[in-house]
Amino acid sequence: MKRLLTALSFLLLLFLAVNAGGKRVLFIGDSITDGAWGKTGGVAKPSDKRTLWDLNHIYGHGYMFLCAAHYQAKYPEKDYEFFNRGISGNTLDDLAERWEKDALSLKPDVLSVLIGVNDVDNHIRGKGKELDVKAWETKYRSLLDSALAQNPNLKILLGTPFIANTGKMRNSENYTERERMVKECAEAVRRIAHDYKAVCLPYDVMFAKAIKTKPVKDTYWIWDGIHPTVAGHQLMADMWIKAADKNKMLR
Repeated sequence: MKRLLTALSFLLLLFLAVNAGGKRVLFIGDSITDGAWGKTGGVAKPSDKRTLWDLNHIYGHGYMFLCAAHYQAKYPEKDYEFFNRGISGNTLDDLAERWEKDALSLKPDVLSVLIGVNDVDNHIRGKGKELDVKAWETKYRSLLDSALAQNPNLKILLGTPFIANTGKMRNSENYTERERMVKECAEAVRRIAHDYKAVCLPYDVMFAKAIKTKPVKDTYWIWDGIHPTVAGHQLMADMWIKAADKNKMLR
């Protein structure tokens, strides 16, 4: 009996060790999420080529960093684990190619996705295939399906892609077309969020309102039409944290 109790105690300790840590929170997307995490020096390296041990640079410099800092500082007893898997320049197709390695293998409890602006950019610049928003939406849904198949209790936040006629974007000859396509992708994200009972983060509406109502200067919130400034990233983090708290995603 004593030997059995010892064995059971060992198995219990092993179980606790394997399941140690709090909820796992994954942010995945493009350069807006990337923020040079893993000490890339601004180079769009794959996740396995980045510095994963340097905690000074593990999250990058953006809204993801601000969200992680908020929860890990405010709730140290929760032992939350945060992961940044944004890669600069990524499209939805790129996310699909690395979904197993950079999403499913991390087994997140909370998944945050922001993608779309590069799909539009590649289409406008003629760098890739024509952007079929309906097919884009179908592929997006398939990625979420695989994540939910792995974890039916997964909490999901989906950010809408956004664009602004600020900075060098003002020199674009096709801004109207670019804006129209980004809006189509944003609407697709809203539909997906509704259907999957996910939280939609309307970054497009948020930035449009900020630029219209607080016009400090045209590059104050988004400096090049695509990438937020420090102030813009704070707005994104504020929205993310408010939505996550309201829906009790990290509790």
